[in-house]
Amino acid sequence: MINTSAVQSKAIRVILVDDEAAIRKATRQWLNLAGMEVEDYASAEAALPHIDAACDKVVVSDIRMPGMSGTEFARKLQQLDPDLPVLLVTAHGDVRMAVEAMREGVYDFIEKPVEPDLLIDRIQRAGEKRRLVLENRELHRLLAQGSSLENRMIGRSPAMVSLRQQILELGQTPVDAVINGATGTGKELVARCLHEFSTRSDHPFVAVNCGAIPESLFESELFGHEKGAFTGAHSRRIGKIEHAQGGTLFLDEIESMPVSFQIKLLRVLQERRLERVGSNQEIPLDLWVIAATKVDLGQAAAAGEFREDLYYRFNVVELYLPKLAERREDIPLLFEFFARKAALRYERDYDEPDEQEVALLMDQEWPGNVRQLKNIAERYVLGMGATRSIRASLGLADEPGLHQPGQSLTERVQNFERQLIVQALKRHQGNIQAALEELGLPRRTMNNKMKQYAIDRRDYLGDS
Repeated sequence: MINTSAVQSKAIRVILVDDEAAIRKATRQWLNLAGMEVEDYASAEAALPHIDAACDKVVVSDIRMPGMSGTEFARKLQQLDPDLPVLLVTAHGDVRMAVEAMREGVYDFIEKPVEPDLLIDRIQRAGEKRRLVLENRELHRLLAQGSSLENRMIGRSPAMVSLRQQILELGQTPVDAVINGATGTGKELVARCLHEFSTRSDHPFVAVNCGAIPESLFESELFGHEKGAFTGAHSRRIGKIEHAQGGTLFLDEIESMPVSFQIKLLRVLQERRLERVGSNQEIPLDLWVIAATKVDLGQAAAAGEFREDLYYRFNVVELYLPKLAERREDIPLLFEFFARKAALRYERDYDEPDEQEVALLMDQEWPGNVRQLKNIAERYVLGMGATRSIRASLGLADEPGLHQPGQSLTERVQNFERQLIVQALKRHQGNIQAALEELGLPRRTMNNKMKQYAIDRRDYLGDS
């Protein structure tokens, strides 16, 4: 299926090879009129140096040419990149040869006399396929670079730059730490990065969700037990803490840990020793303990909901994860990463959102943080119907005038500008002063813009 929006938004690039100058000129004109960029060469030998494995072009070549034939040319291109789309133009008598070339990997062939519309259609299909191949390769490359912290902790905001630096520094001198962040900000990802970029990366990373363990099972689950320690203990069981020996123990939602168990954990952390349930033998421990919480542990300790001594045990180092709304500049980058990853997983196309849709993404409050953005990106990629829409993915009704094809750059910029002003007024419930402070506009400019775009602040009074 042709992705017409992609074809229209980015010109397909073509390498045209034919030894007849008149044919090259006519074909180039057809393709230029269809919005394609064309490089033409009189021989395969002349074209070869301009093609490599990263080539984002479609190759169209005649078969019968002096020197290297089109089929030989196609074989050499297949050696460079088996996925490079090559269309062979053939006379009636060469059809058998072209079919054989297709068996060897040539994308397609077209018979002379060439119908311009048919040639353009075949090139568009080939160009779209090439775009997807290169996008998937790039995504695979990014995913393969898992060792790069910047590709794990995505974002260019000052908060994320600082967080990555803290992770690298803490990984070299691992001391027990706490990660503080709202739900969906990526606390486990940070913990895994701390482990993977630490001196303990060759040893286990053991994650424990404290909020998912029944209170009666905490001691057995974390400390382990000996055979016969209690009814149902039919064999020895190694606990989560011991299983993390030499590596990292990650205690997620530590605020959910029963207060009665917190004193036992504190003793283990202080002495780095534990006893399995039903055993008198102490086991020495060598592990790094990282906790995560979505609440202020200091306030929880003051309210008697968390042991103060355990809080201070973790409070040596505390990493703070910003909410997504606190690093809005990272939203477009994160959305693209999640959407491209989903497109690869579900074998779907990825259509880049326009500037108005990106502005809409950045305008949301994102109570579910990065996790919510990831879900929206996947929903966008999987969107049903003829077109995809950020508004639809967010569950919002369409607004007229935001997505009109054929608009000039000036019109698109004006629409974008109008939307920013409207969204600022909505956020501040029609308060002009608050909106212009957010947008950094002088009062006179704000008034002129509102008049130009027929924006009435009264429409947004009390609007939540």
